[in-house]
Amino acid sequence: MHIGQTALRRRALLKATVLGAALACSPAQYRTLLAGPVARGAGPYGALLGPDANGLLLPKGFRSRIVAVSGLRVGLVDGASPYVWHTAPDGAACFPEADGGWRYVNNSEVGGGLGGVGGIRFAADGSPLEAYSVLEGTSRNCAGGVTPWGTWLSCEEAGDGGQVWECAPDGSWEGVPHPMLGLYNHEAVAVDPVNQHLFLTEDDPGGLFYRWVMAEGRFDDAMASGRMRADDPEDGTLQAAVMAEDGAVEWVDVPDPTATPLRDSVDATPFDGGEGIWYDSGFVYFTTKGDTRVWVHDIAGQRISVLYDGVEDPEGGLAGVDNVTIAPSGDVLVAEDGGNMEIRMITADTREVVPLVQMPGPAHEGSEVTGPCFSPDGTRLYFSSQRAGLDGPGEGITYEVTGPFRTERVGIAATATPS
Repeated sequence: MHIGQTALRRRALLKATVLGAALACSPAQYRTLLAGPVARGAGPYGALLGPDANGLLLPKGFRSRIVAVSGLRVGLVDGASPYVWHTAPDGAACFPEADGGWRYVNNSEVGGGLGGVGGIRFAADGSPLEAYSVLEGTSRNCAGGVTPWGTWLSCEEAGDGGQVWECAPDGSWEGVPHPMLGLYNHEAVAVDPVNQHLFLTEDDPGGLFYRWVMAEGRFDDAMASGRMRADDPEDGTLQAAVMAEDGAVEWVDVPDPTATPLRDSVDATPFDGGEGIWYDSGFVYFTTKGDTRVWVHDIAGQRISVLYDGVEDPEGGLAGVDNVTIAPSGDVLVAEDGGNMEIRMITADTREVVPLVQMPGPAHEGSEVTGPCFSPDGTRLYFSSQRAGLDGPGEGITYEVTGPFRTERVGIAATATPS
C-alpha cells in the first residue's frame, strides 16, 4: 500500500477514536446507566421479522448478504478471488481506506498452526474488490483488537503458549508476535489511546484481566511507524487487575510475562472466562462467559462495574456472552456463543436488552456468533456463524447486515424501568 494511504488510514482511525470520546455521554451519565436494572422493550428498531433470503431474522428495514463461505473462493465484483475463505471465522474488524472504502479482517480459529487472518477489501459502495491472506501459521486466532495506528492485533486462544500477533490489514508485511503482552490463552485486546494502555482478556475459568502500560514514547513511535513494540521489558509493563468488593481496581505488575501458567505467577482477581473486549470513550467493556456477565471498566474512576448479569436475567436475556463491540450510537452489541444464536444490544439510551440479529435453523446448530464489527461509517454490520454451512452445519459463513442503524451518539436515560 502507498505510504500516504497508510498515514491517512492511521489519522482516520485516531480521529474516529477522539471524536467518539468527544461525542460520548459524560462519565456521570454512564455511571447512572450502570446503576440501573436492565429493561424490556422493543428497542430502537422493533421486533425481529421472519427469515430473510439468507435465513436471518432481522428488524424491519434491515437486510443481509453473505460475504464469504468457508472453503469457497470469495466472490468479487470481477469474479471469484483465488483466496479461499478460511475455516472457523471469528474475531474481526474494519479499517478505513483513503478512497472511502475499507478493509475487513477476520480471524481463523483453527489449531495446529493452521489458523491466521484473512482479509477482504471493499469499495466505498460496499462492493468486494480483493480477498487475501493477512496472517498465516498461527493457532486458534480467536478475537483481537484494532489499534489507533491502523493495525490488527490477533489473539491466539492457544493455551498457555498463546500470543498476540500484530498484522497489517492489507497483508503488506508479515505478522509479528508480542511476547511481552503475555503467554496465555488470549481472547481479545482493546487500546486506550488517551492513557496509552492496552487491555486484554484471558479465556480461562481463572483468567485475569490484564493491562499493558506502554513505556514513554512507545505510543508516539507506533503512531509514526504504524507498528508497536512489545518485545522486551523496556517496551512497557504488563499488569493484572485486583478488584475490591466495591469494584475499585488496583493494578499489580506481572513479574514475568513469559511465565506459564501466567495467571499463577501473580496474585490478582480471577474473571470466569474472559471473552470479547472493546474500548469506547474512556470505558472498556468486556464479557465473561462463565458467569454470563458484561463488565465495564471506568478508566478514569478506576472501577469495574457489572453492566449485565445473566444470572439475574435468566429469561429471554443473553446467553453464552462472547465477542462485543460498541456501535456509533453507544449501544453495546454482544454476540452469543450458542444460546439463541443472536447478536443482542444493550441500548445506550434506555438500557433495554433486545435482539438485533438471530440465526435459527439446522445450518447454525452447534455454531456460535462471532466477530461483530461495523464498517467505518457505521452503516454495515459484519459477523459470522462460525460453524454454519449453506445446507447445514459447516465450516463458517460470514455475513453483512445493512439498514437504518443509529449512527449518531444517543443520550443516556437518567432512569431505567426494571424488567
